[in-house]
Amino acid sequence: MRFPTWAALPLLFLSACATSSGTQGPRAEGSAAVASRLLPWSQQIALREQWLEQRHARLLDMMRRHGVGMWIIHNEEFHDDPLTEHVAPPRPYAGNRDIFVFVDAGAEGLKRVALTGYHDVALERFFELPGERAPREVLAELEARYQPKTIALGIGGKRGVTRSLTRDGYAFLAEALGSAAEARFVSAAPLIEEYLDTRLPDEWETYRGLVALTESVVKEALSSSVITPGRTTVGEVRRWLYDRLWALGVRTWFQPDLRVQRKGGAATTSRGFLATATEDVVIERGDLVHVDFGITYMGLNTDWQKMAYVLREGETDAPEGLKRALDNTRALQDVLMLQASRPGRSVADVYDETMAAMKQRGIEAMVYSHPLGAQGHALGASIDFRSAARKEEPKLLRDGSYIAIELNTATVVPEWEGQKVFVMEEDPAYLTKEGWKFFVPRQDAYYLIR
Repeated sequence: MRFPTWAALPLLFLSACATSSGTQGPRAEGSAAVASRLLPWSQQIALREQWLEQRHARLLDMMRRHGVGMWIIHNEEFHDDPLTEHVAPPRPYAGNRDIFVFVDAGAEGLKRVALTGYHDVALERFFELPGERAPREVLAELEARYQPKTIALGIGGKRGVTRSLTRDGYAFLAEALGSAAEARFVSAAPLIEEYLDTRLPDEWETYRGLVALTESVVKEALSSSVITPGRTTVGEVRRWLYDRLWALGVRTWFQPDLRVQRKGGAATTSRGFLATATEDVVIERGDLVHVDFGITYMGLNTDWQKMAYVLREGETDAPEGLKRALDNTRALQDVLMLQASRPGRSVADVYDETMAAMKQRGIEAMVYSHPLGAQGHALGASIDFRSAARKEEPKLLRDGSYIAIELNTATVVPEWEGQKVFVMEEDPAYLTKEGWKFFVPRQDAYYLIR
């Protein structure tokens, strides 16, 4: 049985997103109006289960590309594996051990077995359920019948989602499968990366709507409706963002951060970046305010950075020097997204070409873009100065993947007596044969706080 297609439902935000930078109207909506198109939880589950069918349909080819004969995801009560919601129906799992097994069964195709503490009809759509049989018995039987050359587990990866198997979980699987099978345990990291980094065409509209919602929330936060110059603190804006998420019924995957740059103020750094402002900082007229914020919904995540200027008395726009600083960051975006990036290119080549172009133009730049999707800091190919410095083999850009175009430029501003100003931007984008494209138009002017 297939659930009905939810394409007609308002969640897809078709009216919430402008298709060109010159389009106004729908994109001026507040976050409450955009969020009114969010699906109830039951319909979110139904749509995500449609996506899960498509993911499972791609899995066998992925397993064969990575030489994986069997893939096991081991979920524990109070210690959920972050893969579970992406390999099984996205519902709560409260069994002591819930185990999901994928086997390359040769001519039989992909065999899927769920070993859970309870029977669930939703699981029957995706997995064989062995009833009351003991998980150890079923695992041993699967191993003996199919004799997989490799058994991939969440071990040995460099990221949390690729090394999520607990020590006790490993011991349980090793005992159930036997020492001969344990000798064939391998890291599932390469398979996990391709599985999570592969975006589905059907996700695109939902994700675009999520980006539009992120934009709406940030525009409200960096506006006169939230910030009163000389009175509102950074902590109050942060708490407003938390409360807005709660009211909208969505989550975030990291703490919202704000940075404040001020004429005559000393720029402090943290790990090589402009440091975040403490919560007691009062936002004043003439400040340049930056926010870093993301939303989690439907198993997808956004990451978003934007800049606002607090007008001084008598001002109607930001000073020209600050505008030129924003122009420099836009120039960096253009080179990275449209000139340097193409599917199949090495991220090292993309980074080097981008930075060479910035050097030629005399623009001081930093690039630290990362994949987006199932996680905020997702798996896949990063275009990042830190990755460029590592000795590991550079990854290739994957057609259709999502990324956070995260970067900044530093520009001397005459109106600030030659002070260097950082303009930091971050926008979700997707890769096409013509380069990266934004889901919604980028920031072409500072948000103005009056």
